[in-house]
Amino acid sequence: MTARRASTLTEVAARAGVSLTTASKAINGQSRVSEETRARVLKAARELSFTPNPMARSLISGRSGTVGLVIVDSLSQRFVVPTMLGAEAALSEIDLTMITSDARGDAGRLKAILDMLRQRKVDGILVLGDDNAVTPSLSADIDVPVVYVHGETTQPRDIAHVPDDRYGGHLLAEHLLDTGRRRIAHVSGPAGTRAVTERAAGVQSALGSAGLELAAPIAYGPWSQRWGRQAVERLLTEVPDVDAIVCGSDQIAYGVVTGLQAAGRGVPDDVAVTGYDNWAPFALETDPPLTTVDMNLEDLGAAAVRDLFGIIDGERVGHGVRLHDCTLVVRESTGPAATGR
Repeated sequence: MTARRASTLTEVAARAGVSLTTASKAINGQSRVSEETRARVLKAARELSFTPNPMARSLISGRSGTVGLVIVDSLSQRFVVPTMLGAEAALSEIDLTMITSDARGDAGRLKAILDMLRQRKVDGILVLGDDNAVTPSLSADIDVPVVYVHGETTQPRDIAHVPDDRYGGHLLAEHLLDTGRRRIAHVSGPAGTRAVTERAAGVQSALGSAGLELAAPIAYGPWSQRWGRQAVERLLTEVPDVDAIVCGSDQIAYGVVTGLQAAGRGVPDDVAVTGYDNWAPFALETDPPLTTVDMNLEDLGAAAVRDLFGIIDGERVGHGVRLHDCTLVVRESTGPAATGR
């Protein structure tokens, strides 16, 4: 029994009654082909069970069919997987594949990765940064389109897709106000970093709209459970009547909740607590589970891919930072303020 020979693009062109070049353009979704002609070619391809050969298609289109994903620093690995999943899903829709490399925060390794991607003749590059730090701009170092995700650069013409952390902070504070909380504090990560600054601005904006201020100065520290516990011990001494704490991350919130419980405060009966990130190992394993903000990282990765492909395809997609809305996820760590306070 012999295997059936695969149909060729030449046979598709002959059946559709068009030239080989026109058939190639129709199959590859290129412009300058009428919709009637494209439909005729695609019908012929279906009838012949024609499957485009990726290598042949790349030679015809002048593209490699691959993009590079460069992870600037693996310390941001918490954000890598969901962003990659979104990017890969979007790439599969346009039949592109991805080469992933991790620079591990090393400038020399980053340069070597760029050299490798240049040799592989990738069609474009996605750069996954860290929302807390400035991402190095690579646009001047390589002659293919570059789009940045989860981190801004210092170059205003670079396209960067980042979560709207100010909006996320605003959502959390607004939710706590809606539950009747009025003595609200904020415990966050390292001072001066972008995400910390933006989230704090959003919290203060919501409180200001309600005619309120934070019950205590913002507490800055590392992204850790230990810091959350230390911060809440100090906070209860300074502001014993605090009734809500907005935390800069789920990890910090986990420590805040355990610190409150160790001090005999109920969550949420005495003090409501919110996290940020919707990171399951902390958001769901905290007792009670955390009200938090989801940055929708899969959507972020997919949006970055769409911009990258637009540039590769010759579209004008503009430049600058694209802010993406976050989503409030309400769980048991927040609830109505107890009456009779």
